[in-house]
Amino acid sequence: MNTRLTLALITFLAAGFSLPAASQEGHSAHGTARTAAAASAFADGIVKKIDKTNKKVTLAHGPLPNGMPAMTMAFRVKNPAWLAQMKEGQKIRFATEEIQGELTVVRFEPAP
Repeated sequence: MNTRLTLALITFLAAGFSLPAASQEGHSAHGTARTAAAASAFADGIVKKIDKTNKKVTLAHGPLPNGMPAMTMAFRVKNPAWLAQMKEGQKIRFATEEIQGELTVVRFEPAP
């Protein structure tokens, strides 16, 4: 089971790093559109841990628009002030983008 998860993570990381490189080189306008669409789409998550010192939030989330499967992981937040608005156990909707090689929460809102 761990082998499958490791393989899925390696596949995701390889795909995630190749898309921005292709769009920066201008090889695919469609790749850029897909990347922008994935970045603008929201995913559902539950706040598990807030780490103000490192400007990160740990979220248990469903599948992300970029193809990442459901899991629990820590994300950097674009605006550290958002951490004061989040509460552990809170359901949120959030969008991520890769910023400096790290998935970062770039928008969030409380889930209904």
